[in-house]
Amino acid sequence: MGQLQHLGPYQLKIICESASDPVLQGIALGDSIAVDGVCLTVEKVLSKGFVASASPETLSKSTLGAVLDNGRVNLEPSLRVGSKIGGHFVTGHVDGMGRLDKAERIANAWEISVRDVSDRVSRYIVSKGSIAVNGISLTVAECSSSGDWFMAAVIPVTYAETNLQYLSPGDWVNLEGDVLGKYVEKFAGHRPQPNGHQSDYSQPSQASLSMGFLADNGYL
Repeated sequence: MGQLQHLGPYQLKIICESASDPVLQGIALGDSIAVDGVCLTVEKVLSKGFVASASPETLSKSTLGAVLDNGRVNLEPSLRVGSKIGGHFVTGHVDGMGRLDKAERIANAWEISVRDVSDRVSRYIVSKGSIAVNGISLTVAECSSSGDWFMAAVIPVTYAETNLQYLSPGDWVNLEGDVLGKYVEKFAGHRPQPNGHQSDYSQPSQASLSMGFLADNGYL
């Protein structure tokens, strides 16, 4: 984790506890680092952190604009070719936000639930699917039919090493849906037309998603 400071309306400074923080090892200008799940570009390297800019769009669609100075944020460098993948692919492109409903300790884990999930991400939430909460790859244990509420289990080490431990019910979190769901939605919603053009985007009908259609297009 690191602490976020606002240098201006759109410029952020991230400070780690020490220069030996794993996130800072080999850091260079132009590197991508996820800050609470938001992919930012390193513009200046500091002895114990870095400076990055966030666009108005990024600040309006994520929690970064609302984080108070010295608020704790999760940090993760970009995945390198050949590195192990411990969760699902997280792009750092936040789809929307939700509010923490509650966090409860159960046996050997924590259960967190998130409500008021924005429409831009709720449609990608399915039971046993993947979701990124403040950049943390989690598995959806339960969810409402619309996806506007979901619950996920968090192991103790993840809870202790991220800013989930500092959140209170009602706090906003950044959410990113599984990128695979987005591509399937895009592909299924754009139907080839006889003239060679693509149709305007629309939600695919159940009839168009047959087993034969999926098999013909490489999904089975």
